[in-house]
Amino acid sequence: MEVIGVEPPCPKCKKTLETVRKVVEKLGVKDKVKVVKLDMNDPNVISKYGVVISPSLAVNGVLKISGRIPSEEEVEKILREVLG
Repeated sequence: MEVIGVEPPCPKCKKTLETVRKVVEKLGVKDKVKVVKLDMNDPNVISKYGVVISPSLAVNGVLKISGRIPSEEEVEKILREVLG
């Protein structure tokens, strides 16, 4: 899971990263899910995702949420769909 936002992280980006990590821990999938923070101003991130609004959340290179902090329920639903 990639949390995409500005560097240094704004409060919304920090909250998104915190939410994602909390859900990964809650579901006990730390060994299956890698959580990374990406800088939306990085040319590689821009070329991969296009223009995004922070915070954004991508899974396996696919943008799932953009421009808002996802709820724990949303993150959990996304993870359950991806992990099967």
